[in-house]
Amino acid sequence: MNQKLRNLVQQLGEAIHESVSESEHIAGVVKDIRSQGFDVLLMLEATIGLNELEQQPAAALDSSNEGYEGKGTFTPQDLSFLKSLRIAVEEPEGKR
Repeated sequence: MNQKLRNLVQQLGEAIHESVSESEHIAGVVKDIRSQGFDVLLMLEATIGLNELEQQPAAALDSSNEGYEGKGTFTPQDLSFLKSLRIAVEEPEGKR
């Protein structure tokens, strides 16, 4: 992995950390838990996976996502990610 990509991945990790630590919703829930007499230790683990994209002409990239939205189809990476979150996805009748 080149240095620029490493820096970008590090920035992504920092952005995730910042989002969680500055979340008013999370802070409110933590405050509520503390008001019940408990201390909170929040540890999150993020796995960042990178897959190098094949170089395609710009026109091919524009058309590759046509009709994708709302179709209910997932890539193997999507399914792996959802499984890691313990989310089960039922396949449409024709795909079984």
